[in-house]
Amino acid sequence: MSRQIPVGSADELAPGQRKLAFIDGRSIALFNIEGEYYAVENSCPHNGASLAGGQLEGRLLRCPAHGLRFDVATGCMPGKGGLNLATFPIRNVTGRLELSLDDAQPGQCHSQQCGT
Repeated sequence: MSRQIPVGSADELAPGQRKLAFIDGRSIALFNIEGEYYAVENSCPHNGASLAGGQLEGRLLRCPAHGLRFDVATGCMPGKGGLNLATFPIRNVTGRLELSLDDAQPGQCHSQQCGT
């Protein structure tokens, strides 16, 4: 069963902004991209580098350490195969952001999802 964890108000995360949340010893990067909310593990699956400061290109987040890119919606790298980043369901509930912690899983990547 998933737990709904409050991670701040929607007003704190305007479009184009990001923030970190620390929950149960985990660092989670939150993003608002064009009014849609995304949450990912703040650790690159390649070598553990922090992703929160990475460059965003649409929904693609570039790891500042080695340049790997991940879709923040799916956790997938563009193209076939590659590493998967853990994503977390996040939603806006009457102006409050809630993250479902127990549902975090690396994305199941398919070429249709990640073919950017």
